[in-house]
Amino acid sequence: MSDPESKLDKTESNEDLKNQLPRSRKKGFRIVAVLLLLGLVGVSIWYFILRHPPIPSNLIEVSGRIETDDARVSSKTSGRIREINVSEGSSVKAGQVIAVLDDAQLVAREEQAQAIVDQSETRITRARQQIAILEEQLRQSQIGVDQAKLDSQGRVNQAEAQISQANSQIAQAEAQLAQAEVNLKQAKYDEEKSLRLYKTGDVPEKQAIQAQTNAEAHAKVVQAQRKQVESARAGLKAAQGTLTVARANLANPSLRASQSAAILKQINQAQSDIDAAQADSERARAQLREAQANRADLNIIAPFDGTVATRSAEPGEVVAPGAAIVTLINPNLIYLRAFVPEGKIGLVKIGQAVRVYLDSNPNQPLEAEVTMIDMEAAFTPENTYFRDERVKQVVGVKLSLKNPGGFAKPGMPADGVILIQGEWSDNIRYGQ
Repeated sequence: MSDPESKLDKTESNEDLKNQLPRSRKKGFRIVAVLLLLGLVGVSIWYFILRHPPIPSNLIEVSGRIETDDARVSSKTSGRIREINVSEGSSVKAGQVIAVLDDAQLVAREEQAQAIVDQSETRITRARQQIAILEEQLRQSQIGVDQAKLDSQGRVNQAEAQISQANSQIAQAEAQLAQAEVNLKQAKYDEEKSLRLYKTGDVPEKQAIQAQTNAEAHAKVVQAQRKQVESARAGLKAAQGTLTVARANLANPSLRASQSAAILKQINQAQSDIDAAQADSERARAQLREAQANRADLNIIAPFDGTVATRSAEPGEVVAPGAAIVTLINPNLIYLRAFVPEGKIGLVKIGQAVRVYLDSNPNQPLEAEVTMIDMEAAFTPENTYFRDERVKQVVGVKLSLKNPGGFAKPGMPADGVILIQGEWSDNIRYGQ
């Protein structure tokens, strides 16, 4: 009996052992699950709380993208591109020739302006030579005018002398006429007396005939004296006419004076031609100087050290003034374009210190400062996220990096903290 009982006891012991094993396994699983849960909670607390300690009140946390201002390098003058020496992504130095424009049109403008200058100078030379000739003619004509004045004065004096002589001749002729008329009157009286005495026989016929002949002779003398008076008066009239003409010639410009006036007019016209030619020459010289100055503008140079972002033109294309040929970015003028919640923008000022953190190296902050604040608020940009989702309006700020060092590149996302007051706390790392 002992054997069956012992077998029964062993069987019961095995069954108890089998029942205890599942209970111990379940208990172990529970312990592991609890430990895993506690570990997960601890990691979560570290990651979400301890890893990101609350940001101090003297700092404002922002996010955004790295950007840089670009420059559209263009030509001052229009022309055809002859060559372009850079491509997109090329690094350039300040003063480096980026592109060269064709100078064919510029050379044509220079030649045209130079031709106008040469023509104007030729006109000026000819006009000056003509003026020299005309001035000599004017001098000779002026001498003739002076001589003509002297001649006219002489003729006036001569005419006046002739008038005086004519008056004397008239007076003399009139006196002689008066005497002849007296003699004629006496001769007629003697003739009549002799004729009466002849008729009475008191005088001979010969005496009467002689008295008649004498009267006729005196009558002829009177007639001759009258003609002499008329001739003297005609001479006076002629002398007076000569005097009138002489005085008119003396008072009015002579023919030579008219010639002098005509020569002087030609001189003035030649001087006007010189003035016009000089004006044309000055305009052409200005165009020539402009064309020569534009020659330097044919070389399109880089205004600063930078990188070619875009190439907007190709050789052979004709560009207008101001049209971009390439676009340059300055890697030394990098900034974080970030956005501050509207409720905190009043704390931000120009010149405040900033630290920028790049995702590629969050342990190394880059020093920066606030250099620009937008004048107006805007809605939250699509590519910017904030912890405080209740703020829907933001204000853009420009945070310029002091020494990018080549780490920050346009388009990279980045975080930043703005120091609104106090000092930096070096034992706290932000943006991680």
